[in-house]
Amino acid sequence: MRIDIITVQPGLLESPFSHSILKRAQTKGLLEIHTHNLRDYSTQKQKQVDDYQFGGGAGMVMMLEPVVRAIETLQEKISYDEIIYLTPDGETLNQGIANQLSLKGNLLMLCGHYKGIDERIRQHFVTKEISIGDYVLSGGELAAAVLVDAIGRLIPGVLNDEQSALLDSFQDNLLAPPVYTRPEEFRGWKVPEVLMSGDHKKIDNWRHEMALERTRDRRPDLLDKH
Repeated sequence: MRIDIITVQPGLLESPFSHSILKRAQTKGLLEIHTHNLRDYSTQKQKQVDDYQFGGGAGMVMMLEPVVRAIETLQEKISYDEIIYLTPDGETLNQGIANQLSLKGNLLMLCGHYKGIDERIRQHFVTKEISIGDYVLSGGELAAAVLVDAIGRLIPGVLNDEQSALLDSFQDNLLAPPVYTRPEEFRGWKVPEVLMSGDHKKIDNWRHEMALERTRDRRPDLLDKH
């Protein structure tokens, strides 16, 4: 999979993609991540990429021309399955969206900034709009990092244990059950006996019941989907 990201702050994305699972995915050749500085596509002397809103109002808007130039330059070399705009008013990211996008070949992400991008870019280029929650960030870079991480870990071969991703919270619209590791007892706090039984059927049933209970307590809205 290849992911290209257009941003006015490429430095914000260096660390998230240089460690842990995403670093491993790139080292294995399973994922390519390329960031592109939007200012490189500006024809302005000062590399300006924003301007005042038509109609007045507070806040600047990302200009049409450099964004279009960046997208079309990349499209000359790569055919994208989706052009994704990270924006607070997009569809809220969930595990289902991450699952679907992990099956794609090439993705282009556009990080919003200031008051957002010229609406004509959304109308004529963007194919999918994604939000990571009902709040506003200074820019779309952190949202893009979250989305890339959610997608990248699902690519076959990235995780050492591929079954692990299938048992994550939200994969079946349930939260994950409690987990334990050694020691078996600490300060009188014991691991549930069923997990020490070696009976995998009982363990699976216990985990399912605990997942239902946790979901019922914390996210009852998910049970309707389940």
